[in-house]
Amino acid sequence: MDKRWMNRLKPKRLIRVFLAFSIAGLVMIIGINSFVKVKAGRRITTIEELKEEERADAVLVLGAQVKPDGSLSRMLKERLDTGIAIYKEGLTDRMIMSGDHGREDYDEVNAMKNYAIEQGVPSECIFMDHAGFSTYESMYRAKEIFEAESLLVVTQKYHMYRAIYDAEALGLKVRGVTCDTRVYRGDKYRKLREAAARIKDVGYTITKPRPTFLGEVIPLSGNGDVTNDKPIGSLD
Repeated sequence: MDKRWMNRLKPKRLIRVFLAFSIAGLVMIIGINSFVKVKAGRRITTIEELKEEERADAVLVLGAQVKPDGSLSRMLKERLDTGIAIYKEGLTDRMIMSGDHGREDYDEVNAMKNYAIEQGVPSECIFMDHAGFSTYESMYRAKEIFEAESLLVVTQKYHMYRAIYDAEALGLKVRGVTCDTRVYRGDKYRKLREAAARIKDVGYTITKPRPTFLGEVIPLSGNGDVTNDKPIGSLD
């Protein structure tokens, strides 16, 4: 065969290989996301339905952005309002506020706890997880640090599938209550990023890496005030 003809064939072969890998990658992304959503979706419930079930060890509210002045973002306030409602219904007697307090100048968890106290939740019933830097780490630490066996998780629905999947994969009995009352700016971007995060967390739940920090056990049977103002860097 003429060499010039062979050279013309190479780009076509490369294109075919590229398309094959692209299609395989897309199928993998769709497949994993569908698997996580189907598996976790059956654990999403409502406050009314939870009244027919046994009490959980705690309601875990996953952190979200706080403003530079320390006030809550609307998304985080939604989560907290739902978590507080669960507590006040008597579905659990403990709350875990899990979020990012990795820097002195950024603190999700104290803002979350302060808001819950203002709404009438006793301080001693609120445990702060200062090192909930990711959904996976929040679930890992809920089990290993706070010795939770059953959790009621609160977040928005797009995020709930991964939260439940992570918790179940780590051996927790979990139910999720979503808190969607509005569509926020950047919703499409968050959902796209979440699709990638589900793939990452499926890998984490297979390999089960340690979180950034662990530390001493703080059982939920105790007083949540022991987690107050936990010095940064003392968590390991």
